[in-house]
Amino acid sequence: MIRSATLSDLSALANLFDQYRVFYRKDSDIPAAEQFLKDRLTLGDSVIYVAEIAGELVGFTQLYPIFSSTRMRRLWLLNDLFVHPAQRGQGLSLQLLDQTKKHCRETRACGVMLETEKSNTIGNRLYPRAGFQQNEGSNFYEWTNNE
Repeated sequence: MIRSATLSDLSALANLFDQYRVFYRKDSDIPAAEQFLKDRLTLGDSVIYVAEIAGELVGFTQLYPIFSSTRMRRLWLLNDLFVHPAQRGQGLSLQLLDQTKKHCRETRACGVMLETEKSNTIGNRLYPRAGFQQNEGSNFYEWTNNE
């Protein structure tokens, strides 16, 4: 079942979020993950959907609102998507992405954008299957504040 995350999900969600971060070569830090997610849920500055099987959280996606000036509409940034490795292959990622697209339509946003590493073979196969198209007409740049 896919549903919106609540504060009562915080502990289980933080564990999944920590695994997601470790996948991207970050140090494990469950207390910080829990605080980060608590802030997102409390402040309402992101939208988090969870995948639940038999009362256990097994996956999540997190969306952040941004805006497209040229389209003059909201745009959602799909920043995080993770399904526990033991639960992969059951279509949960596609269900989370379907919920993301439903949320986009319900909020009358112009679309959903995401970024994944070139080395993320699972994601790079998943997103086109879910109807996402790679934007080859743009360059992605990043500036990192090292202070």
